[in-house]
Amino acid sequence: MLTTLRLKPDEAGIFRAAELLRAGGLVAFPSETVYGLGGDARNDDAVAGIYAAKGRPSFNPLIVHLPDLDAVRRYAEVGPEAEALARAFWPGPLTLVLPLRPDAGLSPRVTAGNSSLAVRIPAHPVARALLQVSGVPMAGPSANPSGRISPTTADHVLEGLDGRIAAVLDGGACQVGVESTILAPGEPPQLLRPGGISAEDILEVLGRLPLRPDQDPARPVAPGQLSSHYAPEALVRLNAETAGPDEIFIGFGPIGGAPELNLSPSGDPAEAAARLFAVLRAADRLAGQGGRIAIAPVPATGIGLAINDRLKRAAAPR
Repeated sequence: MLTTLRLKPDEAGIFRAAELLRAGGLVAFPSETVYGLGGDARNDDAVAGIYAAKGRPSFNPLIVHLPDLDAVRRYAEVGPEAEALARAFWPGPLTLVLPLRPDAGLSPRVTAGNSSLAVRIPAHPVARALLQVSGVPMAGPSANPSGRISPTTADHVLEGLDGRIAAVLDGGACQVGVESTILAPGEPPQLLRPGGISAEDILEVLGRLPLRPDQDPARPVAPGQLSSHYAPEALVRLNAETAGPDEIFIGFGPIGGAPELNLSPSGDPAEAAARLFAVLRAADRLAGQGGRIAIAPVPATGIGLAINDRLKRAAAPR
């Protein structure tokens, strides 16, 4: 069992994390969305280690985090539509699924056998510094056991992965709180996972809304497409007006029913997104073994679409 280091997000901590990455180790790092579990995407053993640490199915591909658009072009084909999206939203919470270059030199485990590559340029200063100092293209799924609640603090990472990874860079709480939007440019553009960039934001750049394609959870082309995901131990009931006698109630906005927890008392979807996974963790602790969680409705517009996507998967049969 490894001793997982907790590193400060200063020059010494980032340098140590970069050393570990270059040596094939796994390092959890903060992004503006959630904490990612970084490993060298060129190193087959490191990528295999990501799947093993998370208990992640091998058919579920990974996102590769890169420092700039020139680095993206090294590994993927960037067409005019992708270029426009990149210039509008990068660095930031948008992942693009692009054709993989034949000479990319990445571990085949990263793409899980697909001919496409999911890439993004994170905005968080610690993630960006780690990419620059290490020189490593980082495969980086969320830093938590597969299928469970995503981490938005270093403590959340250690709750699930302590002893399984080399280190976590503690950059504080993540601001966006839900994972990146995943988009496949093309005819038509496909919204593979809603996230921190809304469909309305994409409409302003492309002049058309991306479509939500029918997806086979057994053959995902991008992360976040499994039917059950982001799940607490407790069973989850959605669109609840009040809680039953054996349920922990999570509210949204100024509602009645005396919720134990509230995603946003003022009804702000951005605040609800930032608090979503932390509130789910708190509700899970309150519910206890064999418990249940009831969650009030959240409007499915803007970032609310991403919130509802996560909640739907958290409530799915396991």
